[in-house]
Amino acid sequence: MIHFGHFETEMQLRYPHDSLFIRNMGDGGNTPGFRPHSSRKSPWAFPGAEKFHQNELSNNSNSVGHFPTEDEWLTELEADVIIAFFGYSESFNGPDGLENYKKELQAFIEHTKNQKYNGRSAPQLALVSPIAFEDLSDEMDLPNGVDENKNLKLYTDAMREVAAQDSVLFVDAFEPSKNWIATAEQHITNDGFQLNDFGYKKLANLLVDEIFGADKASNSNKKLVQDAVNEKNWFWHNDFKIPNGVHAYGRRYDPFGPDNYPYEIEKIKQMTAIRDTAIWQALNGKKMDLAAADSKTRELPPVETNYKVSDKNGTPEYLYGDDALAKINVAPGYKVEMFASEQDFPDLANPVQISFDNKGRLWVGVMPSYPHYKPGDSKPDDKLLILEDTNGDNKADKQTVFADGLHLTIGFEFAPEGVYVSQGTNLVLLKDTDGDDKADETEVILSGFDDHDTHHAISAFTTDPSGAIYMGEGVFLHTNVETAYGPVRATNGGFYRYSPQQHRLERTAQLSIPNPWGIAFDDWGQYFFAHTSGPDMTWMMPGAILPRYGQASPNPQNLIEDKHRVRPTSGLEFVSSSHFPENIQGDLLINNTIGFLGTKQHTMVDDPNSAGYLSKHRQDLVFSDDKNFRPVDMEFAPDGSLYFIDWSNVLIGHMQHNARDPLRDHAHGRVYRVTYPSKPLVTPAKVDGATIEELLENLKLPEYRTRYRTRRELRARDKNEVLTKLGEWVSKLDKENEKYEHHLLEALWVTWGLNDIDQNLLETLLEADDFKARAAAVGVLRFSGNQVPNKAKLLMQSAKDDHPRVRLATLVAASWMDKEDGIPIVTEAGKKGLDQWMKRPYEAALAHLNDHNLGEEPKETIETSLKGKELELLLAGQEIYEREGFCATCHQPDGKGLESSGFPPLAASEWVTGNQDRLIKLTLKGMIGPIEVNGKKFPGQVPMTPFGGMLNDEEVASVLTFVRNSFGNEASVITPDMVKKVREKIKDKQGFYTSDELLKEHPFK
Repeated sequence: MIHFGHFETEMQLRYPHDSLFIRNMGDGGNTPGFRPHSSRKSPWAFPGAEKFHQNELSNNSNSVGHFPTEDEWLTELEADVIIAFFGYSESFNGPDGLENYKKELQAFIEHTKNQKYNGRSAPQLALVSPIAFEDLSDEMDLPNGVDENKNLKLYTDAMREVAAQDSVLFVDAFEPSKNWIATAEQHITNDGFQLNDFGYKKLANLLVDEIFGADKASNSNKKLVQDAVNEKNWFWHNDFKIPNGVHAYGRRYDPFGPDNYPYEIEKIKQMTAIRDTAIWQALNGKKMDLAAADSKTRELPPVETNYKVSDKNGTPEYLYGDDALAKINVAPGYKVEMFASEQDFPDLANPVQISFDNKGRLWVGVMPSYPHYKPGDSKPDDKLLILEDTNGDNKADKQTVFADGLHLTIGFEFAPEGVYVSQGTNLVLLKDTDGDDKADETEVILSGFDDHDTHHAISAFTTDPSGAIYMGEGVFLHTNVETAYGPVRATNGGFYRYSPQQHRLERTAQLSIPNPWGIAFDDWGQYFFAHTSGPDMTWMMPGAILPRYGQASPNPQNLIEDKHRVRPTSGLEFVSSSHFPENIQGDLLINNTIGFLGTKQHTMVDDPNSAGYLSKHRQDLVFSDDKNFRPVDMEFAPDGSLYFIDWSNVLIGHMQHNARDPLRDHAHGRVYRVTYPSKPLVTPAKVDGATIEELLENLKLPEYRTRYRTRRELRARDKNEVLTKLGEWVSKLDKENEKYEHHLLEALWVTWGLNDIDQNLLETLLEADDFKARAAAVGVLRFSGNQVPNKAKLLMQSAKDDHPRVRLATLVAASWMDKEDGIPIVTEAGKKGLDQWMKRPYEAALAHLNDHNLGEEPKETIETSLKGKELELLLAGQEIYEREGFCATCHQPDGKGLESSGFPPLAASEWVTGNQDRLIKLTLKGMIGPIEVNGKKFPGQVPMTPFGGMLNDEEVASVLTFVRNSFGNEASVITPDMVKKVREKIKDKQGFYTSDELLKEHPFK
């Protein structure tokens, strides 16, 4: 509603002399009592609301912060009238949830009527029912709305009943919208439940008529007013739903948030108020000079950098061209060259994701507005760029801006219907309707994603073999998205899968991982991900059981050997190119941006003794001596070369520096290309413009990315023609070919992508000789919806498979089924034994199907001689140490650090067990620069976070007591009084300590 502005425009036009002040506080998935927020400790909208949600929603989702409650917002806004929209998400609880909903709604009304938000009187309240569900099933694979409308009618009637009991104005939007659907000349929704522009126009008139009266509006200045309304709403959204609010209100407010965010919030409020005035002037045909008015809002205080320039830590002096290239090393036999840089293409600033389209052109998502819009700056102008080499010299010479005016293009993916792009709280579809390579239509596909920490927002887009988009989401976030199939709720790290064919979103894996900036599929459709903030990389499927709100599913085990665990990683890609050596095909590439700066290459092979995989470091494919080098994404090109992008930024770390630190770069970015010159490049296969026959033959090619783009192209072709020719292609396949079953699998995937799964192919592959083909077929069956009528029977058959990977895929699939079907299948899958990959998913699947949480893992026993208060300090310190983003992230749970990433160990370190004052000082103020620990030198490129503003004296004492008495350490405790004395002594100290400073004050004995 906030993106269209029709309701407010209509209100302003009908009441032009009343200086109306209107704010939209709607949030997807909210109920009368349950309204979660990442930076608000409690999800409950009013006292007692929790009693209406004695289910998984009562799980503690570990939100932290001081974001105002909605009562506090309404008090600040001095609300006189409240219009409440509820009932859609709740209707998916069906008849069984109806009485509870009525009680919850009644409690909300009672609470609201007892408030005096304006300081004088109780607010006037209106309840609005959900609209009817529009049947679009003839055009899209969506529910036909029959069952949905039965429930929506029940909940509408219940709302009417409760409103009447409490003398509250009620607006029935259900019946009028049913009439619009039946009689309107065009659809009123995009996907059955989300109103489109036409639908919102109708709703706007209904609401104003029913709530405020059917006065006639003046339309003489409508366009001017609506533009002003939308402008105001943009600024209001950046206040109420402030991107990166974790630094303004949440757990990352300290230590740097107080330096700037209170002032930014004050300024955005002033700018929003100016735009209220602009609306009132627009009603009189006047266009306000916003720039002049904004110039009178408060000035933001300057933010000083806390970065200490050092040759060993990087420098704000950036390298360019050949100088930058000369610092990049590659493994023997490989060559690296620069494809594009910001010198030739100034728009290539802060590149974050790349992908090749079906024409073989490189697309780059850039976001110079990162970390997010700052009040007073020009509006964000992030872009999607198309870079081309038109003369064959392996350097870009043409740029096309497909879309601009974006805000944080942290993920994008192609589809026949357009380009899907992450845009803060929204997943949007950009369309080029006239073929000029410029987006001319934007459609909000889904809203309600959380961007309260923008570097955690939905990102790292890629697709599975069906074309469904996988998106990573980081920790701290609480997403609530309303969909045609009900609300999708998620907390604290994991992945989404969005199927454009079915308009279906699911939380496909809820895992406690901080920043999942890397998802990759192998040749058999198995999917892997990088933990990013942590050094692990693993197989996603064991963690892809049906999740529960507020609870992380069991994390699959790490595959990276200890010596080469690095962090933070960004970007994953399997080697699949005939241009690269034969013996490395199937290896996995992982970029890293701190400590080790480059791309590590690991083998990936099936474990003959389990469902999973074995991995071993093979080589460092790319590594740079330029301390500002930040490789963040990569993809194999149609010619078999490997392209990767360099974020190129001196500052790294989100907690270690202010989000507005002046050294955060907004101008640099490079694209590089890696080749293996002793082997010829791949002749690019024809994809765009190819015949269906040519496309089907492409599916036999060894290059994964060629097949990836080919399947995407086939989804854009006439479905019946593709299926007919696919059948002919399959019938002519050579059954003696060693890749015969993989060719069959590619054919199955084509039908899956066309949303018309070939059941004969499916059942053939469920009986394939190769277990990898059988496991892949189970993966298709998992997402088959209602297309395969004997789904439960086929899964029960696969649950008895001899190979554990097939059984694991089966129990994951079964966890998403109804309890009656799912539990027997999961149980059967466990009968032949549970290996290390299967045990925890098996236990969690049964727990979730039985609607309860998996039992908490006991904490590891700490061997210590401490007792009493000293033991209490240690145990409290363990909790602090293990908090996400605190100590364990860099120094690791075992205290051994990460040598390859430059994070020193705490175990057996005199820095930890030695002088207490020295340890307290570096903890309170942080530390930057080189340090020697246990005889090894660490560059200290990433500063240690100053915890003085984040932890009080007792908390600092606790965590330091823990590290001094864990990991084999044994040293005296540190008391809160010790911390207090040191804090007072160094209160005027500015910036980080260096090791030289500390050792001068407190030398080692």
